[in-house]
Amino acid sequence: MSAELKKRNNVLLCILSVGVLCILLFPVFWTFITSLKTEQEIFQNPPTFYPHVLNTKSYAAQVETGDFNMFRSFLNSFIISLGAMVIAVLLAVPASYAIARYKFKGRNGMLLCFLVTQMLPVSVLLTPMFIMFKNMHLYNTWGASILSDATIGIPFSILILKNYFASIPKDLEEAAWVDGCNKFKTFIQILVPIAKPGIIVCAIFSFLYAWGDLAYGMTFILDQQKRPITAGIFNFMGQYGTRWSYLTAFAIVTIIPVSLIFIFMQKYIIAGMTSGAVKG
Repeated sequence: MSAELKKRNNVLLCILSVGVLCILLFPVFWTFITSLKTEQEIFQNPPTFYPHVLNTKSYAAQVETGDFNMFRSFLNSFIISLGAMVIAVLLAVPASYAIARYKFKGRNGMLLCFLVTQMLPVSVLLTPMFIMFKNMHLYNTWGASILSDATIGIPFSILILKNYFASIPKDLEEAAWVDGCNKFKTFIQILVPIAKPGIIVCAIFSFLYAWGDLAYGMTFILDQQKRPITAGIFNFMGQYGTRWSYLTAFAIVTIIPVSLIFIFMQKYIIAGMTSGAVKG
């Protein structure tokens, strides 16, 4: 292939990539400009592709004192997501190592159970979890939402990390044992650093699962001041009717942390997912 033809193909691929990117980002763009329009302009026909009258009241309302204060909702979501992430990682890392390294009765059945939990709808789990949290006196607390969100991240993390630990040669462990390390020290100082890309991926996805959760936050937390930001969006629509400028503004603010995570952590996400897929 000549250099000129190769250059032309690269240009065509770049143009195609930009076109696909514009199509994928158009819903975000439309949500953003909708948040800056007045209610009358939102329903104008034909639609406008930029706000003729700039409306910033939808963003100003989020920092006012009231049921839907943005900063309080952000703090609630951050605490819940961080707690669910920590629990998921702390439990999934040793569990995945044990499943990958040791052969025990019921091992395959356990993996099957983890796969099944990923396919269960949330509505099936709400009632038994509600009864459990009620008996544990965790209902209407952050703890209920944290534990319920962790049940989503733990199976996913175990299934991902199992491949990492299974791919690590046993010679590394045996060499560490010869040098005087016990099993726990070998696990912490040698195996965990090797599986770091996978652990970072699992931590990110566990955080994002909890950040985007609505059902658990709405069901297990009654006080609006304790609810995460996704529940705030739902109740925002309930209180103010269908005021789309307010709802879209709240949605734009909600996706900012998710966007930042993917922008700054994409190197770890791509490396962790591809490495896990190859090693598995």
